[in-house]
Amino acid sequence: MNTLAKPAVSAYQLLIRSADRLQPLILLLLRLWLLDVFFRSGLTKIDDWDITLALFSDEYHVPLLPPAVAAVMATCGELGLSALLALGLGGRFAAAGLFILNAVAVISYPGLNDVTRQFHYFWGAQLLVLLSFGPGLLSLDALLKRWCAGRCPASLS
Repeated sequence: MNTLAKPAVSAYQLLIRSADRLQPLILLLLRLWLLDVFFRSGLTKIDDWDITLALFSDEYHVPLLPPAVAAVMATCGELGLSALLALGLGGRFAAAGLFILNAVAVISYPGLNDVTRQFHYFWGAQLLVLLSFGPGLLSLDALLKRWCAGRCPASLS
């Protein structure tokens, strides 16, 4: 290897090792960010249930579901799935559920403008990252996997 390429290769290898070490922390921060987004939305819905039902009846046109059912499902999804995602328990399941919830919000709410739609796209991309990579080493999924490694039948680990 020539003398010019050697420092560049070393720097690149250092960058890759650093990124690999930071990945669990970055995935945890991403999960906590999405908890804040979706959990707050769920809390807003339960804060005044009459307004939530009115919004699902008048504004949000969720396909195939009666407004009251859609309101309950969205609220439970935002609260429950975001909590699971933050804990990293069933992390990929929670990310998939929130991705679907987010997609339905984009489809069913015609009042989104370009800026608010971009937020939903951003959250969707973040959820796809977690769906692809999983919740990371700083999660209950990883803890359960380590715990199960020596105790559970091969089919469960």
